[in-house]
Amino acid sequence: MLVLEAQKRDIFGKRLKNKRKEGLMPVIVYGPREKKTGHFFVNLRDFEKIWKQAGESTIITLKTAEGNKEVLCYDIAHHPITGQALHADFYAVEKGKKVEVAVPLVFEGSSPAIKELGGTLVKVLHEINISALPKDLPHEIKVNIGSLVKLDSQITIADLNLPNGVEVLDEGAEVVAMISAEREEEPEEPSEDVDFSAIEVEKKGKKEEEGEKGGEETD
Repeated sequence: MLVLEAQKRDIFGKRLKNKRKEGLMPVIVYGPREKKTGHFFVNLRDFEKIWKQAGESTIITLKTAEGNKEVLCYDIAHHPITGQALHADFYAVEKGKKVEVAVPLVFEGSSPAIKELGGTLVKVLHEINISALPKDLPHEIKVNIGSLVKLDSQITIADLNLPNGVEVLDEGAEVVAMISAEREEEPEEPSEDVDFSAIEVEKKGKKEEEGEKGGEETD
């Protein structure tokens, strides 16, 4: 279980600058069971460690003075230059009620079409949308590319091995990964049987025709 401690905050706007210097990051918490949006501070380093493990699809237990809240990290604002996290939105989930999230795909295994036939793996999707109870939410979904044995092989969403209790919200026929057999075309070499004398004659005839037109009298 991932646990992150939070403290109530009543500081907003420009006054947050000093708190950020102390290593604190402002967050908000909202959801269907929340009477109003909650405003808290969390330790920035602790948050970054947990974020690496949780991503957007793993439940985090947020410890507050009001009690523990099971949340998903819904959105993060980053500094445009340093990339440091500046703010986060947490969505408080309800026990026993399904939530919809995007879960990343992790590709694993070895494809015979790549190893033996020289094909190239094309990853069409990098995440899929699912619905599940908070306790059943997977951190990631693995895609075994071992089934890609031919140059026209592909894996669709319907082919994925999903954990129990997980429902996919995307179309089953949508392609997740495929093999590409495209190769760079070699430039065509000029034919050895080119009649250069014919080209010269054609150019000469064109010049003579232009000369005749140029010599015509105008009114």
